[in-house]
Amino acid sequence: MTSYSDELLRHVLTTVRTIAVVGASPNPARPSHRVAVYLARSGYRVFAVNPGHDGSTIAGLPAFGRLADIPHPIDMVDVFRSSRHLAGVVEEALALSPRPKVIWSQLGVVNEGAAARAEADGVTMIMDRCPAIERPRLL
Repeated sequence: MTSYSDELLRHVLTTVRTIAVVGASPNPARPSHRVAVYLARSGYRVFAVNPGHDGSTIAGLPAFGRLADIPHPIDMVDVFRSSRHLAGVVEEALALSPRPKVIWSQLGVVNEGAAARAEADGVTMIMDRCPAIERPRLL
């Protein structure tokens, strides 16, 4: 399902505090870079996840190779990977302790099986949306 109420999206955007951007790019022209910067400037604590940049920074944000490497609890995982990789990211997120409250996949990233897996484990799944579009629209 990729239809979500404004109330749900608003609730997510006002309750999460820490966000891991999976697939964050060091290239300022890439949407993942711009969204990570926007979220950080909007007051969220943002971590970049990109195996090729582990231990460095992306857009001035600490970069990690995997979700499990982030030394802080994550409220939301924002996924900039293709639909075929979404199931793997969901499994990685579900292995965290504590688990994130939300897994959010970006525009065009949809995998119903991955969403069902996350939701079966009590994690809210939002697909085919962008928090950098929804936040200004709803808040």
